Formats: sequence, structure tokens, C-alpha cells
Amino acid sequence: MDLRKLKTLIDLVAESDIAELEVTEGESKVRIVKSSGTPQNQVVMMQPQAMAQPVAAPVVSAAPQAAPVAAAPAEPEGHIVKSPMVGTFYRASAPGNPPFVEVGSTVKEGDTLCIIEAMKLLNEIDADASGVIKQVLVENGQPVEFGQPLFVIG
Repeated sequence: MDLRKLKTLIDLVAESDIAELEVTEGESKVRIVKSSGTPQNQVVMMQPQAMAQPVAAPVVSAAPQAAPVAAAPAEPEGHIVKSPMVGTFYRASAPGNPPFVEVGSTVKEGDTLCIIEAMKLLNEIDADASGVIKQVLVENGQPVEFGQPLFVIG
């Protein structure tokens, strides 16, 4: 997809009520998401097969809107194990197998808590503290982001 088409798509989203636009052309895939609230940078991803190249474009808005104030969720007490990568979260080593840990399980530093699949590689995520699993914060099979909380160890 050439830059002129990309620019046209960005302008189309910026000038319309469309919140999100995704276009696939051959092996290229472009997703444009308009953010709401205060003007920020908008990220456009082009994904020819496995490679992604972010392209930033400014968000154009006629008048900034005040974002609704939401109460921040209470921070869980205990040690939070965060995702070291982007991928898909799995609680067990294979479908049908029991999860590595459950709420109430006692873990030692270095015990396997889950698996995150990234680019067809299965990465075991180990506990970085000892204690009891207080919460599992992600559902099995869900995508996770870098730094996203996965478990609370008390």
C-alpha cells in the first residue's frame, strides 16, 4: 500500500465519525484507530505477514472533549507478576492439562506460572517471588501486552 493511499485513509478517519478502520490489501494490513479525548498521536500498523512497522499520525479533532473521569481500579495487594512480552497467555502446558497454578497455590521463586506464546514460540513465565497465588488476572487464551499484570502473589 503506497503512502498516498495511507494518507487518504488517515484523513478519512480523522474527518469522519469512524472510530476504527482496518484495510487488508494483499499481504499488507493497515489498522487506523482514532483516539477520543485529548488530542494524542495515533498509531497505524502495517503488517506484511509477520513484520509490523508503526507509523505515527496526528489526530485531528475540531474541539477537544473532556474524558469522563473513572475511578481507578484498586491496586491488588501483594507482588504483581507482569508479562515480559506481548503474546497469548496460557495457564497450562497443553489443552486439557491442569493449569500450572491456581488461586491458593503456593509457589517458590522460579516456579512456572504460565506460558506466553509469541511468534509461535512458547515462553514459560516463572514466579519472581515466593508466596501464595492470590489472583489470576488474565483468562486462558487471551492476548497480553508487555507489562500487563498477570498474577498477584501474596
